[in-house]
Amino acid sequence: MPAVHALHHQRLRIPPFSNLIRCFSPALSLFQNAQLYPKRSVGNGALVSASKEDNHSLTLDMVFEPFEEVKKELLLVPDNPQASLARQKYTDQCEAIVNEQINVEYNVSYVYHAIYAYFDRDNVALKGFAKFFKDSSIEERQHAEKLMEYQNKRGGKVKLQSMLMPLSEFDHAEKGDALHSMELALSLEKLNNEKLLNLHRIANENNDVNLVDFVESEFLTEQAEAIEKISEYVAQLRRVGKGLGVWHFDQMLLHDVVTA
Repeated sequence: MPAVHALHHQRLRIPPFSNLIRCFSPALSLFQNAQLYPKRSVGNGALVSASKEDNHSLTLDMVFEPFEEVKKELLLVPDNPQASLARQKYTDQCEAIVNEQINVEYNVSYVYHAIYAYFDRDNVALKGFAKFFKDSSIEERQHAEKLMEYQNKRGGKVKLQSMLMPLSEFDHAEKGDALHSMELALSLEKLNNEKLLNLHRIANENNDVNLVDFVESEFLTEQAEAIEKISEYVAQLRRVGKGLGVWHFDQMLLHDVVTA
């Protein structure tokens, strides 16, 4: 009987606690990793599952290998010192049309500067019109310089072109010099807008989203506003005629009273 009791007690013997921990430690480790390093999405359907490694690195289901993928870009880096290092996805057609627009802006600025000189004469003496066209000339030149900066930023080469000599006389027998000059300015702004739209179209055709954004954000809205303002100036000058009304309009331009 005592022997049977001893055998029964041996069968019910519980192993030490340390042995239990050792048995369940792999499962416990997996559970801790799942809690402390859960999977998370990193975009494009890729999941990042972190595990506690010696170097605490991340294991990716979809691995991005920068040193492998950059090899094709390294091959495109030019060795020629005359070639641009910054140029990327900038076609020759886009480079050429930007240079063309630079020339357009400079030509419009040149014409406006000639009109400014006309109204600034002592025998014309319409200082408000002179101020308006001088400011317009400076603005168009700034547009040209902005395009030149963009050309250099994209890795293109600025190529300035020759400009024709503008007219020096702007009087008109029927309309007078004020209305005639303002109608000329309106036509130039519309022509400039057509050129900008053509630049925008070519940028789209070449899938150059950077150039498209540049034209839209820096030029098109401002151009539409300029056309509206000068259109209202033309309408107002048609009402005042060629006499004293022109002088009053000139004074409003001089003191920035005219609003459109």
